[in-house]
Amino acid sequence: MDKLQQYIKDKYDNANDWFVEEVQSVSNQQRVQDVISKKEYLNGKHKILKRQPYKYNGKVVEPRRIVLQYAKTLLNFQKSYLLSNPITLTGNEEVVRVLNNVNRKGKYDRVNMSILDKVLKYGSGIEYVYVEDGVIKSKLIDPSEGYPVYDYENNLIAFIQAYMCDGIEYYTVYEKDTVSEYNNAGGSLRMTGRYHNLSGLPIVYKSDNELSDTEGRSELSDWIEILDSMEDLISKYTDSFYKFMNPVPVVIGQDLKGEGLPSDVVGGGIRLDDGSDFKFEGNGLDYKSFETVYKTLLQALLDVSSTPAVSLNKTDVSNLSEVSIKLLFSLANVKASINEQYMRDGIEQRHDVIRRLLGYQGVKFSDEQWDSLNMVFQYNTPSNNTEIISNLRELREMGGISLESILEKSPMTSNVQMELERLGSEKVSVGNNKGNSESGKVETKSESKSENVL
Repeated sequence: MDKLQQYIKDKYDNANDWFVEEVQSVSNQQRVQDVISKKEYLNGKHKILKRQPYKYNGKVVEPRRIVLQYAKTLLNFQKSYLLSNPITLTGNEEVVRVLNNVNRKGKYDRVNMSILDKVLKYGSGIEYVYVEDGVIKSKLIDPSEGYPVYDYENNLIAFIQAYMCDGIEYYTVYEKDTVSEYNNAGGSLRMTGRYHNLSGLPIVYKSDNELSDTEGRSELSDWIEILDSMEDLISKYTDSFYKFMNPVPVVIGQDLKGEGLPSDVVGGGIRLDDGSDFKFEGNGLDYKSFETVYKTLLQALLDVSSTPAVSLNKTDVSNLSEVSIKLLFSLANVKASINEQYMRDGIEQRHDVIRRLLGYQGVKFSDEQWDSLNMVFQYNTPSNNTEIISNLRELREMGGISLESILEKSPMTSNVQMELERLGSEKVSVGNNKGNSESGKVETKSESKSENVL
C-alpha cells in the first residue's frame, strides 16, 4: 500500500470522495480564505474604506478614505529586480541547448515571473508540467484553488485542484501516476475522466513560514499594518485640514449700528466701536508632526520590504560609483537572494520533470551531463557599465578570468551560451579567410616564378 492509500485509509476510512472532505478541512479553508483576503486587498479593499461618516457643525460628513496602493509597487519591484533579466543556464552545451529550446517554446520566462508573483502575494505558487502537441508547457494553478496533500513526514503525496463554476463543483485529483477529474453536475459526484500522469505531481513553490513547513507566508502580511496606519494618518489629516479652513469669527468690544458708511458701498462688513477688535480664530495644523510620523512609517515600510528608497524616488542621487550603488541596493540584493532560493528549488524540480518528458520523446542525457546544469540569476541592479567593462578587460589582460566568466559578468550579455557559439563561429570564419588568403599568396608566388622561368 502506497503512502496516499495509507493516508486515505487512516484519515477518511477509504472513502471514495475523500478529496471533498480534504478540501473542506478547517486548515485548508483558513489558508484559502487568507489568499482571498490578500486578493481583495490588492484589488483595493482596504481597512480605511470602513471609516464611518461623522457629524460636524450639525451635518453628516463623509470622511476622506485615501487608499495607498504601495503594496503593488513593492511587489512589482521585488519581482522585476530578480527576474527582469532572463535566467541564464550553464553546463553541458547539449543540455543547455535543449533546455533553452524548451524554455523558448514553453515561454518559461513569463511562467517564472507569474510564479514569483504568486509566491510573493500569497506565499505559494503551483506549477504543473505537461506535454501538448510535442511541446513541453506548464499550467499554473491558482493558490485559492490548490490543495496539496502531505503525509506525516511533510512529503507531497497528492494534489487537489477544486473550484466552483455556475454552481457546479469541479475537482482534479493529481496522483503520482494518474490524474482524475470529478464534478457534481446533476446533483451527485461522478468521475468524468482519468488520464496517465507522465510528469508526476505538481510543483509547489513556497516562501518561508516560521509556523509551517508546508505553507508559505505572503509578503503582504508584513506590510498591511504599516500601510493601514499610513492611510489612516493621511486621511484624517486631510479631513482636519478642510475642517480648519472654516475659522470662527470673534468680536471683542461693541459694534456700531445704524450710522456710518452703508455696507453696500464697501461690501459686506461690520463697524466697531473705538478700541474694539474683530478676528478669525482657528486651530493651527501641526504639519511637522504629521510629516515626521508619515515619513517614519514610509521608511519602516521600505525597510521591512527591503526596498531601496532611491528606487521610489525618495532619495536624490548623482554621480554614484559602483560601490555606492551596491551599498544602496544591499538590502534589495539580500531579499532577491532569498527569493532566488524559492525559485531555484522549484525550477530544479521542473528540470527533473522536463528531463523525464524528454526521455519519453527519445532525448536522453547521462547523469554526468545533467548534473553539470546550473542557473545564473542576474539581478536588475543599476550599474556603472563603463566601470564594470573596464575591470573585466583588466582581468582578461592579466589572464585572471575566462571568456565565459567575462560574458557572465558583462552587462551587455543576455545569453552566455549563444555568445560563446557566435564567438566560436567568428573565429572559424576568420581562420578560413586567413587560410584562403595565404593560399592565394602562395599560388601567386608560384605563378610569378613560373613566368620568370619561361
